[in-house]
Amino acid sequence: MATPQNLRFLWPFLLLHVFAGAFRFDTLKQNGEPQEGDLRLSDGESPAEGRIEVFHNGKWGTVCDDGWDMKEAQVVCRQLDFPGAKSVITGKSYKQASGPIWLDDITCNGNENSLVSCSFKGWGLTDCTHKEDVGVVCETGSNSLTNNTTTHSMDHSISLSNDLGQLFDTATNCDLNILLQSPTGNRQEDDVPEMVETTICAHKAVLSLFPHFNVFPETTNITVEVRKPCQPYFSSLIRYLYTRKIDVTFSSALCLHQMASSFGVKQLMEDVGRLFTQIFPDDSSFYTHVSIYQYAVETTDTILEENLIQYLAWNYQNLTDSPAWNDLPVKLLQALLARSDLVVPDESFVLETLESWITDRALLNSSDTVLALLSGIRFPMISAEKLLELESSSPLYQIYKNVYREFTLKAFQFNVLLFSNLTTNPNIKKDIGNYSPRIYISEPWSKVLREPRKASPIQYPYQYQYQNQFGGSYNRYDR
Repeated sequence: MATPQNLRFLWPFLLLHVFAGAFRFDTLKQNGEPQEGDLRLSDGESPAEGRIEVFHNGKWGTVCDDGWDMKEAQVVCRQLDFPGAKSVITGKSYKQASGPIWLDDITCNGNENSLVSCSFKGWGLTDCTHKEDVGVVCETGSNSLTNNTTTHSMDHSISLSNDLGQLFDTATNCDLNILLQSPTGNRQEDDVPEMVETTICAHKAVLSLFPHFNVFPETTNITVEVRKPCQPYFSSLIRYLYTRKIDVTFSSALCLHQMASSFGVKQLMEDVGRLFTQIFPDDSSFYTHVSIYQYAVETTDTILEENLIQYLAWNYQNLTDSPAWNDLPVKLLQALLARSDLVVPDESFVLETLESWITDRALLNSSDTVLALLSGIRFPMISAEKLLELESSSPLYQIYKNVYREFTLKAFQFNVLLFSNLTTNPNIKKDIGNYSPRIYISEPWSKVLREPRKASPIQYPYQYQYQNQFGGSYNRYDR
């Protein structure tokens, strides 16, 4: 917890930040001298209503209600910095006004900036008495600067961030020493791991905001251990705690993500995780991507994990040709097969690459794994011709004959049923994911058949296009 002593070096910045939070602009006008043509509302029940008085020749005077309507009222309320006018008040017995009646027979267009910009007889030329003094009721709102309850926020946090960054850079009044240790991988004569050490000067008031650092009022020194490759980036992490600003490159991203995860800097961890897909190196082997995925799983960073899976889904075809393909974890492959944003030539390609992966990994007899993976194939999206070829072409068909027959039967049913039957079939609704297309980039496997121009007693097939709840479109033909 930060104590007053710890905060003494921060008070100018904190006061700047706090006092800038709310500022009442109407205090700027309270003590000003009235100017020629100024207006005020007197004897009203609220600051937004009352008798109109105008300042002229060093005196306040009233306005006669002859010819008044909402146009004049709007000009008055806007001049007084209210959003607009609600109504005109005539015939009300205000307290007796002591000054002259300055304006009479006034006419406004409604767009003037001040009341005295409207046309009128002349100053003091009137046949009215104070019983005819006109008043208005103005609208109140957030734009009204004369409303005593209005506050206006000012945010100077950017300058505060820069000032705190300078405070860290100069180590002014620092009261906490961080001993940073990184093992070199070697051991000393007494078999103690050899360490590279450096000291960073910081402030308890800042680091106490992050409980994972275990900084308390009485703490003056803490020891932190990080991997040697991450040591150059630790100072940047501490500076981020002051400024909430940091520059991230591919070489620093993984270290910053690991350290942010270790010390509970959640926002930085999540944002660096999102950044990974933008700064991935050009690694055609895909080993880097797979290793980062495994790291995301280990650190339970679901955002980074999702970003990696999405990246691999969009590059699935290249992934299947890479050296990392055969080493792909089963869990990652299952996650890819579950996605509708998998970019592939067609569903047959997905099945073929999966069968190749299972065969190369010698998993043909691992029935639980094989069945779990095959359930991710969307057999209804495979053409009927390719489905018929599976019995002779698939390396898994003879071993898992019943499974393949069950899946292909569902696919054939999907391709022969009328669209009206498909939308009401409870089995399809229950397993809607397997009846949804992915992002297929090859030519459609259907063909367009047209009726001949000449009349013929033969009935030709007609084309139907299926879409909407099945997530895309494909063509099927019925007679």
